[in-house]
Amino acid sequence: MDRIITPLASLTVLLMLLTVGVGLWLGTGDIRDPADTVARSWFRLHFMLGVASGLAVVLVNSILVTYYIGTGRWCKEVVQTYSLDPDLVVRSARLKRQAFPYAMTNMLLIVGVLALGGVADPAGLVRAEPPGGLSWGQWHLLAAAATVAIITYGYFVLWHLIREHQVVIREILGHVERIRRERGLPV
Repeated sequence: MDRIITPLASLTVLLMLLTVGVGLWLGTGDIRDPADTVARSWFRLHFMLGVASGLAVVLVNSILVTYYIGTGRWCKEVVQTYSLDPDLVVRSARLKRQAFPYAMTNMLLIVGVLALGGVADPAGLVRAEPPGGLSWGQWHLLAAAATVAIITYGYFVLWHLIREHQVVIREILGHVERIRRERGLPV
């Protein structure tokens, strides 16, 4: 799984960084001016990259959650079937419980940044005064920068948790292989 998640997570981080870069480039133009077609084109690109980033982050973290649900169930069933040490299931469940908050935080953060982007859109319907003396665009930028950093850290932690979980799975497979050989069953 770490061979799958590493490129996917890296791709989402690069996509988020590209989105932030295009958003920063937007600061040089005026998307409210219909004559500024360059700024309006960059805005559309930023919008589409933001949506793609959001979908990518949710997809990758959904894959991670699904991985832990599936492999956790597999560990439990194999341990019960072969009467292995129940501590293996406990270790698997502990790793799953550690991973879920990171995956959920990643997904909620990207949704929050996308929502701030919608609020920051000058053509949007939100007319509320932003807090703290900053514009909605500045809040969006600060949240986006923090989110990229936090999600990157979250992916790093999740990658380590997956590697630990793979150790548990290999240990279970080793026990199963030994038991099957002892019983004369195909391995």
